[in-house]
Amino acid sequence: MDFQSYLPALKEYSLTLLGVDSPSGFTGQVVEVAEQLAADLGYQTRRSRKGNLTILVPGRDSRRTVGVCAHIDTLGLMVRAITPKGELLFRKIGGPILPTLDGEYCRVYTQEGQVYTGTVLSLSPAVHVFDDAATRPRDMDNMYVRLDEKVSNDEEVRALGIEVGDYICYDPKTVFTESGFLKSRFIDDKGSAAVLLTLLRWAAEQKKRPACNVEVTFTVYEEQGHGGATFSPELSELLVVDMGCVGADLRCDEYHVSICAADNCGPYDYKMVTRLAALAKEHNIPAVLDVYPHYSSDAAAAWRAGLDVPAALIGPGVQASHGMERTHLEGLTATLALAERYLDFQ
Repeated sequence: MDFQSYLPALKEYSLTLLGVDSPSGFTGQVVEVAEQLAADLGYQTRRSRKGNLTILVPGRDSRRTVGVCAHIDTLGLMVRAITPKGELLFRKIGGPILPTLDGEYCRVYTQEGQVYTGTVLSLSPAVHVFDDAATRPRDMDNMYVRLDEKVSNDEEVRALGIEVGDYICYDPKTVFTESGFLKSRFIDDKGSAAVLLTLLRWAAEQKKRPACNVEVTFTVYEEQGHGGATFSPELSELLVVDMGCVGADLRCDEYHVSICAADNCGPYDYKMVTRLAALAKEHNIPAVLDVYPHYSSDAAAAWRAGLDVPAALIGPGVQASHGMERTHLEGLTATLALAERYLDFQ
C-alpha cells in the first residue's frame, strides 16, 4: 500500500500531538485533542477511568477484537522544592537524560491554570562565576529551573501560584526537515500515535475495514510502567506500536520499522513476531528484527496485570531516545504499512 499521499496528514498529526505538553499524569489536554481527531474521522471512542483513550474500529468480522496501542504520555519534570533564592528544584517524570536538558526552555503549569516560562539550568550556570560550570553533574541535585519572572525568594515564587507538585514541561523543539527527518523530543511515542491516526484517516477516507474489530488505545502512563494495565480482557491479540531502538549492535535505523523479538522484560509472542516479519517480507516493507537491551512496553504492563493475550511490538527507528530524538518519514511510513498489513484492511 502506497501511503505517500498521506504524508501531509502524518506530519500534521505529529505536529499537533507533539505541540501539546503531556508528561505522565498531566495528559488531559492531549487526550482531548486525540479524542477530537478521532471523532473528526467518524470513529467512536471511550476513556478508561485512569485516562487511556480507546478508538473503536469496526471490522469485517465482529466476533473477534484485536488491540493496537501507542502511548501519548511523555517525559517531564515536577517541582519538588522552591529554594530561598526562588529557584525551582525538580524531580524527573519518567527517564529523561538530564544533561541534554541543560539550557532548555520550559513551561511551568500551576494548579490554578497559570503557565510561566523558564529555563532548565545547572546550579553552576556561568563560566565567569563558577569553577565547576563545565564539570558539575547535570542531575536532579545539581540543576534547577530559572523562572522568567522578577522573583528573588520562595515567597515571591509562591505568590505567583507556583507550588511543589507543579508540572514542568520542556520544549520538544519539533522540526520536519526538507530531507524527511522528524527531529523532536517525545517521538517516543507520539510519532507512533501519529502513525496510527494517519492509518485511521486513510481507512476512513478509503472506506477500508480491518479483518476484525480493532481497539486502538492511546495510553497515558507508559513512561511510569503501568499504561497498558487496563486493556480489555476481550482482546485476542495486542500489537504495541512504540519506538524502535537505534545504536550498539541493533540493526534498526531511522528508515526501517523495527520488529522487537524481545526486550528486558522477555520475549514477545513468537507466532506474532514471525507473522509480522513474514508480512514485511511479502509486502516489501523495510523492516528488521531486533532485541532491545534497555526497554519495556505497554505489553509488559498488560502481562503483569494478568492480561492473557499474545503481544508483539513494532515501531519506527528512533535515534537518541529520551534525549533529542530523531526519526525519518521512511521509518514512520514503514511502520504505517506494517500496521496496515497486520490488521488486513480491505
